Amino acid sequence: MAVGPGTLPTFFPVAGVRLGIGSAGIKKPGRKDLVVIELAPGSRVAGIFTRNQFCAAPVHITRRHLASDAPRYLLINTGNANAGTGEQGMKDAQACCQALADQAGVPAGAILPFSTGVIGEPLPVDKIITALPHALQDVSESHWAEAASGIMTTDTRPKGATRQIEVDGHKVSISGISKGAGMIRPNMATMLGFIATDAKIAPDVLASLASELGESSFNRITIDGDTSTNDACMLIASGRYDGPEITADSPYLPELKSVLREVFLELAHAIVRDGEGATKFVTIEVSRAGSVQEALDVAYTVAHSPLVKTALFASDPNWGRILAAVGRAGIERLDLGALEIWLGDVCLVRNGGRAEDYSESRGKAVMAGEEITIHIDLKRGEVMERVWTCDFSHDYVTINAEYRT
Repeated sequence: MAVGPGTLPTFFPVAGVRLGIGSAGIKKPGRKDLVVIELAPGSRVAGIFTRNQFCAAPVHITRRHLASDAPRYLLINTGNANAGTGEQGMKDAQACCQALADQAGVPAGAILPFSTGVIGEPLPVDKIITALPHALQDVSESHWAEAASGIMTTDTRPKGATRQIEVDGHKVSISGISKGAGMIRPNMATMLGFIATDAKIAPDVLASLASELGESSFNRITIDGDTSTNDACMLIASGRYDGPEITADSPYLPELKSVLREVFLELAHAIVRDGEGATKFVTIEVSRAGSVQEALDVAYTVAHSPLVKTALFASDPNWGRILAAVGRAGIERLDLGALEIWLGDVCLVRNGGRAEDYSESRGKAVMAGEEITIHIDLKRGEVMERVWTCDFSHDYVTINAEYRT
């Protein structure tokens, strides 16, 4: 069950980036659950990570390796998170890095590991190492779709986005994949995102882009309010196109940033559309807030309300649940008589109560759609923020009750 068609695009190859897929049988025998991404020498990588203090062993090691050696390979496994595994988890992740480094002929510090799956179980190192040769032999610039499937866990479908633009007369390709369906909450989530371009981007600009674009996309989605232990979103620039380096004052930066933003948002939205048990894709928009934090506090209080989410699933315009969530968001001196709450183009709340022109039939018509916007106009400032979420269905409970079986 997912919202929208979710068809993978025909990916543009990214020069200097090759992807290989293997089967380690970590959770299910024969499943494609191992992905290797090979980067050309000189590639640059920046990223953002989970803020969960119990972050997984691969998160610690990837942060460390990014700060030292030039990255050459990303190693991704599904089925096991290698989180909550203590010092042994660190040793296991490092052992996998060393094995790939030995086979590829690069330093271990050039390997960036990523894991996703069940928390608290030992990483099956031997299975991963055994599957590495096949994944390495499989690397190709054209394997984006295969890699999108290879990083899935409870996802019902692979997720990807791709664009191509011109920079100073030279074609620039951007392709990306993501995974995630549950334990999704801002500050990253149990999700992984990998976006690559063959543009040449200055290191400080790459880091700024990864932070800013990740914050406005992957850090604006929530399925269930749970911040995971393993999340990472990486932005890769191979530098293999023939154009100039993109610096902070480059005239080509604004267009590149705009297109990258499209890719980040498309990948983040795909996670919400494939949320565990999701039947609705919901945009929560807070306008005229006094600050970014104020807007986000309101948006997330609505997005995380189980009562709102179950009403969405039932297509029930129970606007009192939305009103109650806004009221408990902790906004000081909130002018209840001024604010308005809208469901699509239907005003629910005005002048401190139900809008005089509201009718249940109009509200129900909006709620029956697969894509819904809840707009909250606070009328106390100039800030606008959006958060994307989904509903809670029976399937969400079933999926998470049976996750380890």
